Amino acid sequence: MKEEFAVTAAALAPALPPEEMVPEEPPVWRAAWESLYHNKVALAGFLILLFMSLVALFPQYFILHSPYDQNPALGPKPPLFTDKETGRLFLMGTDSIGRDLLARIVYGARVSLTVGLTTVFISGTIGVLIGLVSGFFGGWVDNLLMRIVDIFLAFPFVLLALCLVAILKPSLFIVIVAISVRIWVPYARLVRGSSLAVREMEFVTGAKAAGLSTLSIMFKYVLPNVLAPAVVVATLSVGRMIIIEASLSFLGLGVPPPNPTWGGILADGRNYIDTAWWICVFPGLAIMLTVLSTNLLGDWFRDFIDPRLKGVD
Repeated sequence: MKEEFAVTAAALAPALPPEEMVPEEPPVWRAAWESLYHNKVALAGFLILLFMSLVALFPQYFILHSPYDQNPALGPKPPLFTDKETGRLFLMGTDSIGRDLLARIVYGARVSLTVGLTTVFISGTIGVLIGLVSGFFGGWVDNLLMRIVDIFLAFPFVLLALCLVAILKPSLFIVIVAISVRIWVPYARLVRGSSLAVREMEFVTGAKAAGLSTLSIMFKYVLPNVLAPAVVVATLSVGRMIIIEASLSFLGLGVPPPNPTWGGILADGRNYIDTAWWICVFPGLAIMLTVLSTNLLGDWFRDFIDPRLKGVD
């Protein structure tokens, strides 16, 4: 009787799949690529940003002339202009003093992307560290750091950046510092709020009971759980940084000439908008496409990294 019951139970028991047949979760990078591939809008933004990055890294493969060569006799000339004497082709035409517009836009991409990515990295790092310390320790440390944040919030960002660049000698380094000195505030407030919630969770309490050091708890347990929102904000901020750099260059407070910048090219062409529209249109299109691609990619990354939005059409 016992044997019959054992056989019947064995027959009714669900067949467990062998260990090798259990599907494994794909790596994060593969899941991200599959998600990006199926999101055609975000994929278009990624391809545009990839092309702009290649242009900024390897400008010599995309241009025919130097962005600094001047020839007032050739300016301004419309797109697809060919110099009969030298046979040189200018795909996007020339500016007011005969410089190749395509070459200047290509080299301007290097400045814009450098400022955008560098300022986001610097300000994000500063803001995350300040927010992490403020939220984890609380008390007077939190009050002190948040009052510093309030002081920076009291200054209008554009005015603060203009004052710093005007006082100091304009350069690429000064532009990055002027933008980064204020942009870290949103990261600090965001991470501080998340840290206040995470520090009360059971795994943090268990880590404290286990005798781990404060730094180990902060960077091994709290930081990974508060970093995702800051990364999302960073991806969405790159385009804004590019626009700010272009605005400073347009006002003459960015990277000084003759270094080509998109904002500087727009400033040079504003006096020729009626007769040489291409001087303003092409750098404006470059700014628009780059900022649009970063925003599209940032929107996709926000949806991908937020578990509450996964599987939602």
